Amino acid sequence: MRRVLALALACAFAASAQAADIFTVTPELWDRPRTARAVREQLAVKQALALHLAQPGSRLVIHHGYGQDPLVQAEELRAWLMALAIDGARISLVNDVKAHQSLNIEVVK
Repeated sequence: MRRVLALALACAFAASAQAADIFTVTPELWDRPRTARAVREQLAVKQALALHLAQPGSRLVIHHGYGQDPLVQAEELRAWLMALAIDGARISLVNDVKAHQSLNIEVVK
């Protein structure tokens, strides 16, 4: 019984260690001029940064939609994260979000 329980716990831990955490950036961030403070206090950014900084070696992936506006938003978010002292080499942009959906920040362990 102990072996089964230990195996189940090990499998659950391994699955959670491989799972990525994704945070959705609300469209309100883009409705007004941005400042470092406004970006840093956005809930998705705050949560993603806290998790990223707590896990050395993790990477951030910004998922955005196709087209110029979503790409510009993703690049701007990347620039703000770099201004907040996140290494730009650890931030990737991926255009895999459907049209009219919000940006997502993924923390990859």
